[in-house]
Amino acid sequence: MKFAAPLVAALLAGLAIAVQAQQNANPAATGASQAAPVWKFKTRHLGRAEVDALLAQPERVLLLDLRRPDEQIKYGSFPVFLSIQNGDLEKYLAYLPKDRVILTVSNHAQRAGAAGDLLSAKGYTVAGAAGSEDYENEGGKAVAHLQPPPPRLATAGAASAPRP
Repeated sequence: MKFAAPLVAALLAGLAIAVQAQQNANPAATGASQAAPVWKFKTRHLGRAEVDALLAQPERVLLLDLRRPDEQIKYGSFPVFLSIQNGDLEKYLAYLPKDRVILTVSNHAQRAGAAGDLLSAKGYTVAGAAGSEDYENEGGKAVAHLQPPPPRLATAGAASAPRP
């Protein structure tokens, strides 16, 4: 039995090597984030440096954020933007200026890419699509993280007090 411990240790070491080889062959098996989805849009997917160059020209660019307000709070947003949720974009096209270059924004640029294609087809000038999370992960500093307001607490006396 004194050989059992070294034998078990050798088997475990061999198993660990096999598992590591499997994980190297299949990164998804480690729980690591999977590769970004394939870009299938005509609109250019912009990186941090390109977004920063556009942000340096506020008189020329319009940031169009296509996310829901809760996403903007949770993941952060650029300091100044026009918010139109993706599903409502076509309904509000008439409100978008045609004399500015548009940067579409979503979390990882997928919705932004689709919106950029739609806007381009409708005659708007689209600089590209950006993901606010991607931008921040690349070291971008222009994303502001907003704090939702605290919930209002109703007091028993306030509800029954007469208004002046």
